[in-house]
Amino acid sequence: MGRPSYRGLTWDHPRGRDALIAAARASGLDLTWDVHPLSGFESTPIEQLAEHYDVIVLDHPHLGDAIRHGCLQPLDELVDAEFVGPSVASYRMNGRLWAWPLDAATQVAATRVDLVGAPPRLWSEVVELSRHAPVALSLAGPHAFLTFASICVALGEEPERFVPTETKSRALELMRELTSRAPRHSLALDPIGLLDDMISDDTVAHCPLVYGYMNYASITLDRRVTFTGAPSERLGARPGSTIGGTGLAITTRCVVTPELLHHLQWLLSATAQEAFVPAHSGQPARLSAWLSDRVNEPVSDFYQATLPTIRSAWIRPRFPGYVGFQSEASEVVREVVSGVVPVTVGLDRIGAAHRRVVEGISA
Repeated sequence: MGRPSYRGLTWDHPRGRDALIAAARASGLDLTWDVHPLSGFESTPIEQLAEHYDVIVLDHPHLGDAIRHGCLQPLDELVDAEFVGPSVASYRMNGRLWAWPLDAATQVAATRVDLVGAPPRLWSEVVELSRHAPVALSLAGPHAFLTFASICVALGEEPERFVPTETKSRALELMRELTSRAPRHSLALDPIGLLDDMISDDTVAHCPLVYGYMNYASITLDRRVTFTGAPSERLGARPGSTIGGTGLAITTRCVVTPELLHHLQWLLSATAQEAFVPAHSGQPARLSAWLSDRVNEPVSDFYQATLPTIRSAWIRPRFPGYVGFQSEASEVVREVVSGVVPVTVGLDRIGAAHRRVVEGISA
């Protein structure tokens, strides 16, 4: 018999693909990595992907659906290392670990300091900045809801229960005010699109909440983004942010060999996370890499500047059907902040969407 072959799926950005492809080529494994766009990574049903791939780079909110459909193998043995923030916790459900943290990210502030000076630290300062500089929110795809959730966290309320509250109303009113002054084209941009804009021209000077990509902080760029902590309501308070990042998951269709297991665990090792992954446009999840001066220097201290935010980041719910709820809620948030739907109506619709999913789980 010939050696086994494997198919992996990751997302189509240098941060998501380059290190995995290079590592597979050097490993001697017959492991081919396919890619899909960020929108596919965020929203495609995990059970559909698991039918075609042995290894999947996934987003933790998919876990509820994955467990319901029985399409992932538990990975309870974790490399003996510390990972940043709640990266590991986000992949634990029902007492098992379903993915290994490969890449760590959360929403942080992105600023062109050459255009606006020091980044704002408070939401009140973000509002003030928007009055005289182009400030954009991340609203495309699921990010409208994620921005809303993170502002709720900053205002003191984790949105675990999707019922109308004064805090949720304040969050949407804040988003509505910022959206009224935002560059029109920015409303359709996902995080990659926003950050691409920030390094290609001067049409967006600040985004208070966008998933951090160290690639855009490179000291080699003519227009460089400075990443800092997510805003809070007052100095010293918790910054509002929703953890993202990616995990390595093995599907139930995969026949796991010691060679494959060794390779995937090597991707979490100090050698890979502190050297190989950063050298191939990747963003590590291991704490030792985030603290490393060697890793931080080429990207303007991206990791050290945003570490406090990721340490306090909120973990999204992971119930079955959450990904669909997130998409529906994001559409409602966009309608509210664009002035199409009143805040109270929008909150009622988000609550109703959540009830439909919960009732479907219990049916």
